Amino acid sequence: MLKNLAAHLDPRSAAPPVFECNSVCACGDLCWNRQVQHGVQVRLRVCESNDGKGLGVCCLDSIEAGRFVCEYAGDVVGRDEALRRLAKQTLDEMNYLIAVREHTVIGVTTTYVDPKRNGNVGRFLNHSCAPNLAMVPVRADSEVPMLALFARRDVGRGEELCFDYGGRHDKLHNDSSATRKRCHCGAADCRGYLPLNEDLFVAEGGT
Repeated sequence: MLKNLAAHLDPRSAAPPVFECNSVCACGDLCWNRQVQHGVQVRLRVCESNDGKGLGVCCLDSIEAGRFVCEYAGDVVGRDEALRRLAKQTLDEMNYLIAVREHTVIGVTTTYVDPKRNGNVGRFLNHSCAPNLAMVPVRADSEVPMLALFARRDVGRGEELCFDYGGRHDKLHNDSSATRKRCHCGAADCRGYLPLNEDLFVAEGGT
């Protein structure tokens, strides 16, 4: 599905859009370009994390680099609803509404996904400043992307799965405000706090 997988999974690079085959294609369900739309195909388990992170997700089998793992699923909402829900969350609430910005030739599109009510196993994935998963927006039969998580490297059986909540574009990584949650990922280059990028909540088409 990904002709240049490294470009999609390297947070330092700008990745082109990804499209899976869909209902207008002549191929069948076994087509190699239909992965995300078939859902989770690897064995995952919600597990207790170490170092005060609470629940997390562990893989029950080894996962090869580039393989689709799961979608970060939930309610796809508009900007106003996303801000309303975000304002109602408390600091201790275990729910992460995510905003993903895509830059195109016609402007900026932001997709807001809230996993609280209709999420899947993806909602239990923890943040890491050195993640083994990468998030890639993938489209099939809709203009709304699926927020797909792929293995950035080979992942061993039993290893905890994690991704970078900020995609390495967190402008506030040096802010030690009491309103931010501390990061417990244990990475050598840990930023100290969970990502918070206020730019994700600017108006559509903003810079």
